[in-house]
Amino acid sequence: MLSDDEVSATILLKLHKRGNWGASHTAFDNLHKGFKDADLGKHGARRIDKLARELIRHGWIIPKPTSYGLQVSLNPRESQAIMTFMKRFFPDV
Repeated sequence: MLSDDEVSATILLKLHKRGNWGASHTAFDNLHKGFKDADLGKHGARRIDKLARELIRHGWIIPKPTSYGLQVSLNPRESQAIMTFMKRFFPDV
């Protein structure tokens, strides 16, 4: 099972690989995709929601409410901190 930091780093990496910085965003629900149930434990989807909301509170992910659901992107002002955090778990980023 992945630790909370590993799941958070994976969420950030997913947004980074998609190029979702600043004005480019994706649906909040897309953050669940790609995780295996065995990696997340019993309440996997709920855990991803909780960790993603923590990243929003931390200022690394920018939320954008829309009529069709919540959209998210990475905060370009925090790019240095985000990249440093991701490199702890994915050194070749």
